[in-house]
Amino acid sequence: MSESQLRDALRQMLAVLEEERQALAGLDLDAIVGTTFDKDRLCGALDTLGAIHLDEECRSMLDAARRQNEVNRQVRNIIAANVTRRLNALTGSPQLYRIPPGYAMAGR
Repeated sequence: MSESQLRDALRQMLAVLEEERQALAGLDLDAIVGTTFDKDRLCGALDTLGAIHLDEECRSMLDAARRQNEVNRQVRNIIAANVTRRLNALTGSPQLYRIPPGYAMAGR
């Protein structure tokens, strides 16, 4: 993959991550699934990269993509936690899965 192909793939990834953020905000399941496929396709393209010298622009785009992906991951987790809480409240049943105390600390 050339530098221009890398830049193009990173620009596409940033656009897809923004689309995912919009889909998550609107709880648009079809769009969320679509962005998942797009991200997977772009990750495949980036995997073919191999060792290449990254210029400042590419590093900046990579960093922005990492940050946006992390924000989107956190939003997905918040949505999932809210759905679980609401379902438990509706059914009156306890949470089926609980994270053991200290588990989150083990990952740090």
